[in-house]
Amino acid sequence: MSDDCIFCKIIAGDIPCSRVYEDDHVLAFNDINPKARVHVLVVPKVHFDRLHESDEVEVGMLGRILVGVGKVASANDITGSGYRVQFNQGRGAGQEVFHLHAHVMSA
Repeated sequence: MSDDCIFCKIIAGDIPCSRVYEDDHVLAFNDINPKARVHVLVVPKVHFDRLHESDEVEVGMLGRILVGVGKVASANDITGSGYRVQFNQGRGAGQEVFHLHAHVMSA
């Protein structure tokens, strides 16, 4: 956990969120600035900054994020209509919070 990370504070319960899905490994919540009808963030409960810094050690965490993506899509009934999964990496790509997270957005 990082003391200055807003997602770590949300995971810890210090900042409220609109939870969509949660398990022992990830927390999914509605984006406060949605870009689609459904726009949910899937965040690992372990602080990790960048996808390109991952290796074999993070394979489990990365898989848990994708399982969370599927749970979010099912919970929002967008599996049939389609959805996008997006990882923004770096400021130039639009990343605002440097805690790895996936955006799940309805088509």
